[in-house]
Amino acid sequence: MAKFGKWIAGGLGWAFLGPIGGILGYTLGALLEGSPNLKVQATTRTTKGAFAMSMLVLMAAVMKADGKVLRSELEFVKQYLARAFDPESAKEALSMLKSILDQDIPVNDVCRQVRQNMDYSSRLQLLHILYGLSDADGSVNKSELDMIQTIASQLGISAKDNDSVKYMFVPKTDSAYKILEIDPDANNDEVKKAYRKMAIKYHPDKVNHLGTDFQKLANEKFKKVNDAYSKIKKERNIA
Repeated sequence: MAKFGKWIAGGLGWAFLGPIGGILGYTLGALLEGSPNLKVQATTRTTKGAFAMSMLVLMAAVMKADGKVLRSELEFVKQYLARAFDPESAKEALSMLKSILDQDIPVNDVCRQVRQNMDYSSRLQLLHILYGLSDADGSVNKSELDMIQTIASQLGISAKDNDSVKYMFVPKTDSAYKILEIDPDANNDEVKKAYRKMAIKYHPDKVNHLGTDFQKLANEKFKKVNDAYSKIKKERNIA
C-alpha cells in the first residue's frame, strides 16, 4: 500500500463518517480490507487522512463545477498532486479522485462536516489548495471560482481571509494589499502590523499536525504573504 493509503487507513478519524465517508465508502472499504492491520483511529482532531479526504472531495467538487471534467483538468491535477506528494502517493490520490468524480457531491453537507471538525488554520490551507487547483492552467474558470466562493462561505472562512487567499492567485491591481487584508491607503505602520499578523496566521507551523507534505503546501501560502509585503515595501520605499 502506498504512503497515501496509510494516511487514509491509519488516520481517517472523523472523515470516516458522514458525507465524506459515504462518498468514499467503497474505496475506503477496499483499502481497509486490503490492509487488516491498519485500523481507523477514532479521533476528533484533524489528521492527515481526514484532511486528505476533505481535499480530494472538494477538489472534485471544484472540477465538476462547470458540468464537465476535461482530460486536461485531470492532467493539471495530476501535476498539482505530484508537486505536493511523493510519486506513489500522488498516483494513489489521483486514482481516488477519479472515483470521487463519478459520484454526486453534496457540497454543503461536506463543508458542514469539515467546518464542524477541522480547525480554522487547516480550513484556510484547504482553501489555498482549491484556489491553487483552479489556477493550475494559468487562468481561473468563473464556475470554479464561484464554487470555491461557496465552499469558503460554507467552511466559515471570513470574507477577508477568503479574499487574502483568493488574490494570491487572481491578479488584481491591489492584490498585495488584499493578501495582507488592508486597504491601499493604510499607512506604513499599519502595513508592518498587517504583515506580522498575516505571517503568524499563515505560518506553516499552524498546520504542522498535517505532516510535512501539507506543510510544504503551506509554505507556498506563507511565501505569498512575504512576496506581497516585499512588493508594498518596494513601492513605498519602506526600510
